[in-house]
Amino acid sequence: MPGINDSKCVLVVGATSGIGKSLALAILALASRPTVIIAGRRQDRLDDIISAHGNAGRLEGIQMDVDTDRAALKKIVEDVLAKHPKLDTIIFSAGIQRRFEFTSPESVDLDHLASELNTNYTAIVTMITYFLPHLIKLAAGGQPCFIVPITSGLAMIPPPWVPNYGATKAALHSFSVSLSVQLTDTDVHIMEIFPPLVESEIHDQQGTTEKLSKIWMSLAEFTREAMEGLARGDMQIPVGRSKESFERFEKGKMEIVNMLR
Repeated sequence: MPGINDSKCVLVVGATSGIGKSLALAILALASRPTVIIAGRRQDRLDDIISAHGNAGRLEGIQMDVDTDRAALKKIVEDVLAKHPKLDTIIFSAGIQRRFEFTSPESVDLDHLASELNTNYTAIVTMITYFLPHLIKLAAGGQPCFIVPITSGLAMIPPPWVPNYGATKAALHSFSVSLSVQLTDTDVHIMEIFPPLVESEIHDQQGTTEKLSKIWMSLAEFTREAMEGLARGDMQIPVGRSKESFERFEKGKMEIVNMLR
């Protein structure tokens, strides 16, 4: 099974902080010397990362906000492929997490809910759809290609405190399994990563960072374990405590879905 070491050009969507940034820099450091394109909303952060790590000449940045409409996402994909026609790997790390309390339905901001759904699921599926013709063609020419959705351990166990977030991750997980089966006869591979609670800025806007920092998995430890799975070419990569949920709720599911083809 091919893995991340076979990648020549990697796009990391949501790479200005946290998991996305850490994976992007780990991939940049691979002995195979791939080109790495980091994408995110904040240009200042993109500039800082490139300034600190761009000496190799293989690191580039693209400002993008995935929380937009289909036409804008299509233009983003077209622009990326026009500049990087050998792009073979896309990691989807962009995500937002919000608390919603449905016992007080008047407090639920449906605009925030729709934004979370679009960022975590709809926009990712849309971009995958636009990238796939390129990836399928490139793979048919002999270059293994990879789509790496980053879901969550919460895709397997619904979190009542962030119900919409869990639903978006469960949807992306389900889609990833189905997509992987559909692409069985191509050399385009889906490698889904299931993070546990990981050191991240995602919790800052909820005011839970101090509490969660006492129990979360360090970013360095997460990155090491995730990269091992990506190097092996694992189709599903549960990390840390997510392994327990995966063993209990997901083990064997891929084989069952394959029988439904």
